[in-house]
Amino acid sequence: LETTYPYTDWAWTSFVVFSISQSTMLVVGAIYYMLFTGVPGTATYYATIMTIYTWVAKGAWFALGYPYDFVAVPVWIPSAMLLDLTYWATRRNKHAAILIGGTLVGLSLPLFNMINLLTIRDPLEMAFKYPRPTLPPYMTPIEPQVVKFYNSPVALGAGAGAVLSVPIAALGAKLSTWTYRWMAA
Repeated sequence: LETTYPYTDWAWTSFVVFSISQSTMLVVGAIYYMLFTGVPGTATYYATIMTIYTWVAKGAWFALGYPYDFVAVPVWIPSAMLLDLTYWATRRNKHAAILIGGTLVGLSLPLFNMINLLTIRDPLEMAFKYPRPTLPPYMTPIEPQVVKFYNSPVALGAGAGAVLSVPIAALGAKLSTWTYRWMAA
């Protein structure tokens, strides 16, 4: 019995991987700059700069002839605002920023990004119009037969993102202390 796997399997997997990578990338830089300055609001400033960089990349693809919605700009700013809010609400408590802020970034980013993706024309049409290389049959993952609730890319991305964003936030905080030491040397 031969089974073919539709694009949606890859969309589901790539969204989860995207969520984890984007939340960890945001949290490491945002907490680094926020703790370095000690000013709540710096994380949002960092996310805004990152968003502008992505607009530039989107513009470059558009200039190459791809459609405007070919590149989806990640929604970093609201999650960074939650990190700033945590730092501000806990009276600049570094450990609270790492634990609570890191968790909030990991939980919220997949949700904001899925809302963002709903505004894109038709991901399936895009996939067939601009095809990507496919994996050989022996590397094709078998789609697990699970209940719909467990098959939610937002839930899986948020769960994994929340778990991984905390140690990555701690890494960003540690990098900040190393920067201070380097400056003092």
